[in-house]
Amino acid sequence: MQETLIRNADHLLTMDDTRRELSGADVLIRDGQIAAIGTGLSTTGEIIEARGCVVTPGLVNTHHHLYQSLTRAVPGGQDALLFGWLQTLYPIWARFGPEEMFVSAQLGLAELALSGCTLSSDHLYLYPNGARLEDTIHAAAELGLRFHPTRGAMSIGESDGGLPPDRLVEREADILNDCIRVVDAFHDPAEGSMCRVGIAPCSPFSVSRELMRDAALLARDKGVMLHTHLAENDEDIAYSLEKFGCRPGQYAEDLGWTGADVWHAHCVKLDGQEIDLFAKTRTGVAHCPCSNCRLGSGIAPVRPMRDAGVKVGLGVDGSASNDAGNLVLEARQAMLLQRVARGADAMSAREALEIATRGGAEVLNRHDCGQIAVGKRGDVAIWDVSGIESAGSWDPAALLLAGPVSVRYLLVEGRQVVRDGRVATIDTQALVTRQTQLVQALMA
Repeated sequence: MQETLIRNADHLLTMDDTRRELSGADVLIRDGQIAAIGTGLSTTGEIIEARGCVVTPGLVNTHHHLYQSLTRAVPGGQDALLFGWLQTLYPIWARFGPEEMFVSAQLGLAELALSGCTLSSDHLYLYPNGARLEDTIHAAAELGLRFHPTRGAMSIGESDGGLPPDRLVEREADILNDCIRVVDAFHDPAEGSMCRVGIAPCSPFSVSRELMRDAALLARDKGVMLHTHLAENDEDIAYSLEKFGCRPGQYAEDLGWTGADVWHAHCVKLDGQEIDLFAKTRTGVAHCPCSNCRLGSGIAPVRPMRDAGVKVGLGVDGSASNDAGNLVLEARQAMLLQRVARGADAMSAREALEIATRGGAEVLNRHDCGQIAVGKRGDVAIWDVSGIESAGSWDPAALLLAGPVSVRYLLVEGRQVVRDGRVATIDTQALVTRQTQLVQALMA
């Protein structure tokens, strides 16, 4: 039996069903699960002193392209819109292989961990030079983060009127066969699972209608979730109207891409009818505010989505379109953008933090995560609010208004992934050195 006791937290935001907030509280984690919450708890195991700290559930990242961690701030794509940005970066990504996928995934996940993230999805939709989805799965397992990779794909290349180079697309039969392979090999549906696998054709403009439909049928046969990009910007809407004769929400509905087992990235341009459709079908949304700003896509209607009952989580999106992977800053940006669009009372700091924790867990159907409650997994972020960043704050629990942007401790399944502000499970200096070598080779 392994126990860890988080003791004397100045403030505990549980995000449980009653949204309890406790002062001077303890949290006992036993064998990866929260066993008790209260005061004066004891253990024969490890003790983490949390005086001067705010404790929250671990943050949940619902959309990422981890491979892009090696292509941040590429000059040709810094000021481009989405489609032009993709065309700049595709030739670089075509030079990746298994090591680039592993290193970039571990780099991106380490950055997420430092920002309080305990569970991350990933959308890997290109597989050049022998790269496979398990390159990222092994990276996450070594680091110790809970992971929800998705087997993405592109099948329509330039010669068929698509955006990606032909060398980055795959035959649709091969895509479906590999989806079966990775789900059978790596998907663990059990409560407390460290790895669940989803199926995720890249976007409606990079795969065929048939693949979208077949992917939905396969995912439901296998009991796994579905993910793709949808309604990201004005170009996306125009493409859907021209090619499919309908808006993206209708296209998704027609092909079986709505439901509690589906979540879509971005959804910046959803209209009122599409929001109602997503609410009725329990379809989830991964809101990526920094990427939407970076690419000039717009401000997603998160307030109307939440008010209608749509499940909304946060995503940092790819490191090449952000160009960061800090999830707590993403939550702050989400809050600020809704205020810009709808007024200062449109979203509170606590609601934005709820979206980043419990909200993301609900989007990924991880009802065992996202809150600090007895029986839930021991995924906990501990934020030191005794320093300069929080000095002068009258409400330390309002982290997104005045608080640290990295954690002091991060526990996943009760194990310390971040300790005293540093990643504890891997050699990050060696990782940074290796990524420098890989980037220099890509630039040559």
